[in-house]
Amino acid sequence: MIRYVTRRLIQMVFLFLVFLTVTWFLLYILPGDSVALKYAGNPNIPPQAREVAMERLGLDKPVLIQFRDYMFNFFQGDLGVSFNQYPRPVVDIIGERLPRTLVLFLTALVTYYWAGFVAGKYLAWRRGNRGEMAVTIGGVGLYSMFLPFFAFMLIWFFSVQLGWLPISKFLDPEQWRDAPFAANQVFMRLFWVALIAAFAMFAANFAGHRSHSRALERILRVGGGALVIAGFLYYWFGTESGQSMRPYAGDIAFHMILPVLTLTLIAFAGVMLLTRSSMLETLREDFILTARAKGLPEGVIRDRHAARTALLPVVTSLVLAVATVIDGGVITEAVFSWPGMGEILISSVLNEDIPVAVGAFAFIGVLALIGHFVVDVLYGFLDPRIRVTEHG
Repeated sequence: MIRYVTRRLIQMVFLFLVFLTVTWFLLYILPGDSVALKYAGNPNIPPQAREVAMERLGLDKPVLIQFRDYMFNFFQGDLGVSFNQYPRPVVDIIGERLPRTLVLFLTALVTYYWAGFVAGKYLAWRRGNRGEMAVTIGGVGLYSMFLPFFAFMLIWFFSVQLGWLPISKFLDPEQWRDAPFAANQVFMRLFWVALIAAFAMFAANFAGHRSHSRALERILRVGGGALVIAGFLYYWFGTESGQSMRPYAGDIAFHMILPVLTLTLIAFAGVMLLTRSSMLETLREDFILTARAKGLPEGVIRDRHAARTALLPVVTSLVLAVATVIDGGVITEAVFSWPGMGEILISSVLNEDIPVAVGAFAFIGVLALIGHFVVDVLYGFLDPRIRVTEHG
C-alpha cells in the first residue's frame, strides 16, 4: 500500500506539472499577444511608462524566460500579481474569493448528495412502490431544467412575490456597515466549524457502521449526531466568539438559502439515479441472497450490505465533485451575484488578467488530482474486494 501511495503521489506531481505548463502556454501565448498589447498598445501611455510597466510585469522577457520565472516563483508560493489590480498579489485575490465559494458550494454539494443518496437507496429497495415513479419523474424533470431559468423562477417566487428570501449578494450592506469583522473572517469561521461538525458526524456514522450490534449502531449514529448538533449550537450560542459572529454568520446563511435550494433541486436527481442504478445491480449479487438466507434483518441487508457496495460510484462522483468545487459554478454565481471563484475565473479571462486565471486553474488542478487520489484510497476501504497488489 505504501508503495502504491508513493507511486500515485509521483504521478500526481508529474501530471500537475504537465497541467500547469499547458495552462500557462494556452493562456499566455494567445493570438495577437493580447497581454502585451493591453499595456503596450495604449496610445495614452508615454513610451517610457509603457516600458516600465512591461518591465515590472515581466512582459519584456522572452516567453520561455517568463515561463521559467513563473514556475520558479510558483513553487515558492508566489503566483504573481494581477494585471487589472496591480500590484495586488494573485494569492490575495484567490484567498478573498475562495472562502465564499467553498462555503456555498460545499454546503450545496453535501445537501444534494445526501438527499440523492437517501432517495436513491430507498427507491431501489422499495422498487415498484407508488411513490417511486413520482419521485423519479420529478427528479429527472428538475435535473433537465435550464439552471438560469429555474434560478430566476425561484428568485421571482420566493424573493419578489413572497419576499421571504434576499434576491442576490451574500450579505446585507446595512447590517454589515459597522461590523467588527470582515466578511471573509466569518466565511472562514463558518467553513471550519461546519467542516469539524461534518467530520465528527462522519466519525460517528463510521463507528456505528463498524459495530456488530444493530442497537449500538443506532446509539452511535443518533447519539453522535445529537452531540455534534449540540456542540454546533453551543459554539454559536454559548461561546463569546460564536455569539459575536452569530448575527453576521446568520446573515450569510440567510443569503445562502436560495442558491443552495436551487442547486439541490437541480442536482440531487443525478445522484439519486446513480445510487438507484448501483443499488439495483447490487441487490442482484449473490452475497445479498446469502445475507437473506442467514436471516439478517432487512435494515442490515439494505444499509450494511447493499448500500455500502452501491456507495462506490457515488463516492467517486462526490469526491471528484468536491475536487472541482473551486470553480464555483460560473452560471450560479452570476445569477445570484455571488462574488466567488467562478466569477473571478470568467472575469480574469475576459479582462485578460492572465496571472489570476492561471492561479485559479492551478488550484482547480491541485484539487482535482487530490480528489482522484482520495477516490483510489477510499475504494480499498469501501470495497473489501479491491486490494492493491504490489509487485517486485
